[in-house]
Amino acid sequence: MQSGKPKPKITPAVKREIIQIVDERIRETYGGTEGLVELRDTLKDLGTIVGELVKVEKRREEDFTRLIGHVEKLTEAQKRTEERIEALAEAQRRTEERVDKLTETVEALTEAQKRTEEEIRNLTAGLKRTREELGGLSRSFSYAFENEAYRMLPRVLQEKYGFRVTERFVRIDIGGVEVNFFGKGEREGKPVYFVGEAKIRLDDGKERVFQELEQKAKAVQKEYEATEIVKILVTHFATRGFLRKAAEKGVIVIQSYEW
Repeated sequence: MQSGKPKPKITPAVKREIIQIVDERIRETYGGTEGLVELRDTLKDLGTIVGELVKVEKRREEDFTRLIGHVEKLTEAQKRTEERIEALAEAQRRTEERVDKLTETVEALTEAQKRTEEEIRNLTAGLKRTREELGGLSRSFSYAFENEAYRMLPRVLQEKYGFRVTERFVRIDIGGVEVNFFGKGEREGKPVYFVGEAKIRLDDGKERVFQELEQKAKAVQKEYEATEIVKILVTHFATRGFLRKAAEKGVIVIQSYEW
């Protein structure tokens, strides 16, 4: 059998007594029922204000969180921008290096071009002198060839073609036209005039020489009223094709080996 103190039991009467005592203390403290109502309203307003403050704080926290996100994005964007700027700066540096090298190359090419132009001028001057010298040699050779022909033509014309030269061959200007070989002669008692031209070589591409010879013949015919003109071409060598064309045009071709 357990023993112990019996638990106190709050009877309804005791409970009412306690409530009455508490109400009296509250009325004494807050001035009765009106004070309680005012306190309750104040606490209610305070609760509302606290609730609003909690909402405001929550929105601030959300805004701050979003702001942090924006700052992080801006930081990342700034980082990428700086990287691009560094890449552009590096590309610019390489471009400047290439431009510097290109400038050096252009300067070197310009200098080389100047030297080349100077060499070309020297070569041109040398070529001009060579041409003048060759021209002089060609003229000397041509004059020597013509002088030899002056001496040999009378014999060749008489032995091979039956012409007798009565006046020696000369170089002469007739009517503003230079005639390399001009002379007078006869065949079978009939007077003839000789009109000739000297060429080192005669081939199929030299057909223009026939036109030149015809022009000289017309000048002689007009000047001397010649009835018969013998056209002569004197050369070192003539091709077979040219000889055929000359024969068709009635032109005598005399090659140097014939004398």
